[in-house]
Amino acid sequence: MENVEIPEYFICPISLQIMKDPVTIVTGITYDRDSIERWLSKNPNSNAICPVTKLHVSRDSNLTPNHTLRRLIQSWCVSNGFNVVDQVLTPTKPPLSKCYILNLVLDLSVPRTENIKTLEKLEMLAKENNERNKTYMVEVGVHEALVNFLIQCYMKCDTNGLENALSTLSLIWDYFSSCHENNKVENREEILIDSITWALGLDRDMQNYAMIKNHAMSLLRSIIGKANSSTLDRLKPQLFEKIIKVLRESGSNTITIAQKGVDNALHIILNTSHSGKNRNIMIQSRAIFELIELELNFSSNKKTKELIFEILFNLCSCADGRAQLLSHAAGIAMITKRILKVSPIVDEKAIMILCLITKYSATSGVLQEMLKVKSVSKICTVIQANCASHVKDKARELLRNHFDVWKNSPCVEVATLTRYA
Repeated sequence: MENVEIPEYFICPISLQIMKDPVTIVTGITYDRDSIERWLSKNPNSNAICPVTKLHVSRDSNLTPNHTLRRLIQSWCVSNGFNVVDQVLTPTKPPLSKCYILNLVLDLSVPRTENIKTLEKLEMLAKENNERNKTYMVEVGVHEALVNFLIQCYMKCDTNGLENALSTLSLIWDYFSSCHENNKVENREEILIDSITWALGLDRDMQNYAMIKNHAMSLLRSIIGKANSSTLDRLKPQLFEKIIKVLRESGSNTITIAQKGVDNALHIILNTSHSGKNRNIMIQSRAIFELIELELNFSSNKKTKELIFEILFNLCSCADGRAQLLSHAAGIAMITKRILKVSPIVDEKAIMILCLITKYSATSGVLQEMLKVKSVSKICTVIQANCASHVKDKARELLRNHFDVWKNSPCVEVATLTRYA
């Protein structure tokens, strides 16, 4: 079969593979449907160019199925034993029309019982992860319609279709943000966040409670990731209370929140914790306490642990944050135990947290606790391990600052302490 010569006109000019679904564009050139759709969607802000003729082609141009060529390819594949025939024999996918999506948007603007079916259709289009689908959806204003729908749900306390709306918005929001600037949505960012806050606070006895939480967290992470500092400074305490409540439920295993939902919640907290105002709100909501519980009880991966330690470091930059960490019976022990067990990021943040505690909150009780939970021994090990030089420098500084207190303790070898301090 390696010696079989494939007819040139069976080959897609873009993928250089046998075409499975040949379509012809306005320039008269035939391409495989998937390849030309991806090509036309590359630049959503201007017309694309035909790869062969170099002529301008509208992204909205029709893709006409070439049934004759498709049948020839099928016949040739059968005759030559090419496995690609199984895929070629599948029916030609009908082209998605922008008018079809526009009609869905118009249907959604009229309150009626069929709205759920409309939302389900939009969600299916978004889940296909097709660039052209997303382009059409943004161009006809699907994001605006869904934002309106979500706000109306919030204003009326109506949860019908809420899960579908949140899911679809979370799937297309990043694409919308990267391609378009839309003041209509930006001007309603605050009430949109209020709507998501409401969704996060819904009754946990709802049948789709966990899915709503997961989709809401995903959408909120996308919004926060693109928000300016002014928007971040105006975030309300209720939002952080709801997010921390989700972490509390995950840490206590009282409800099933997906790993992605937990990571989205942690990203939101991390991206907003650089503001002093937000840090104070988080600490008042017992964020540090819940993060420690989450780290201890939630079956998390390396990335989740890194997010937790990065947040803890930010929150421990203020006195109330350090006090809250020390108030947890396992606070220092958990920080110590994870050193040299997870990743270099966790090592760095853990040492920095211990530095902040011993520099600003070093009571006699705290220093003795660090001996009991073997923090001092672990710090000595860090200096011997293959860690970054700046992490080792911080560890040495930490030992030097409290050498006089720790040198007489039976919990640590004086020779080791003396050597590294």
